Amino acid sequence: MVAIARILARRIALLVPLMLGIVLFVFLVMRFSDSDPASAFFQGANPTPEQLHDFREQHGLNDPLPVRYAGFVGDLLHGDLGISALTRQPVVDQVTTALPLTLQLTFLGLGIAVVLSLVFGVTAAIYRDRPPDQLIRVVSLTGVAAPGFWLALLMIQYLAVGQGWFPTGGYVNPGDSLSGWLKTMTLPAFALSLPVAAQLTRIVRTAVVEELDKDYVRTAIGSGLPPVVVVGRNVLRNALINPLTVLGLRVGYLLGGAVVIETIFSLPGMGKLMIEAVRNGDPAVVQGVVLTTAVGFVVVNLVIDILHLLVNPRLRSAA
Repeated sequence: MVAIARILARRIALLVPLMLGIVLFVFLVMRFSDSDPASAFFQGANPTPEQLHDFREQHGLNDPLPVRYAGFVGDLLHGDLGISALTRQPVVDQVTTALPLTLQLTFLGLGIAVVLSLVFGVTAAIYRDRPPDQLIRVVSLTGVAAPGFWLALLMIQYLAVGQGWFPTGGYVNPGDSLSGWLKTMTLPAFALSLPVAAQLTRIVRTAVVEELDKDYVRTAIGSGLPPVVVVGRNVLRNALINPLTVLGLRVGYLLGGAVVIETIFSLPGMGKLMIEAVRNGDPAVVQGVVLTTAVGFVVVNLVIDILHLLVNPRLRSAA
């Protein structure tokens, strides 16, 4: 436990400069982009140059860049992401409204990807170079090559419009109807997760095959232990270290892919919020969504690091 606490403290300490770097990057990108907070605020109102100047002075937009960055970080530390130019509401309120749906979609897709990759990856490894393995490899290659938005459109065409099994879009709160929530989230979650599941399946298969070829597996099976017990108790624990690392990186793909999937299925999440903000020229909302997504990605990778410590005793002993 002491080793885990020491490694965890070191990881958390590294998050501080990392988060400051992310904030600086987003700040600079937004400041050097074509978006103008003053023009966005007066959008459609034909403001005079004096009004634009007064707005910039009032909000510190004419201050030197280091001063503006310090103020920006100070606002973030107080939970202030700015004011939406379109709705005149705090960006943090819009983000907290949209974020739960994106988290639901992301983690539902993540769960589907993990289950599918474990089932098919382990099956392919056990039946190595036999028909089940060959079929799974072909399907996984197809899944890797298929983009999520294309799968989403196919699902809408054949499963929603053609068969009528699922709605074509929209969202039902799970508190109102759990079955309605499942129906509205099933197609988006599968469209988001299938490319990730295909990639993870290939990685899980390779890791399990390498583990099955080791001497301790042959010794355990030769001593009379059932193969199911050996695979479930020992092989999976050792083989899942590398897939776990890749899984942390794939969460970033799921968060980014949610932007497109939410737009296709008309889900009121972070993706739809950002697309509307870009379309309407609302830089504060774009900035808030990007920062929130980046922080989420960093936090998820911290959780993956913790899981890594739990399943890999060599990391704990190295500390």
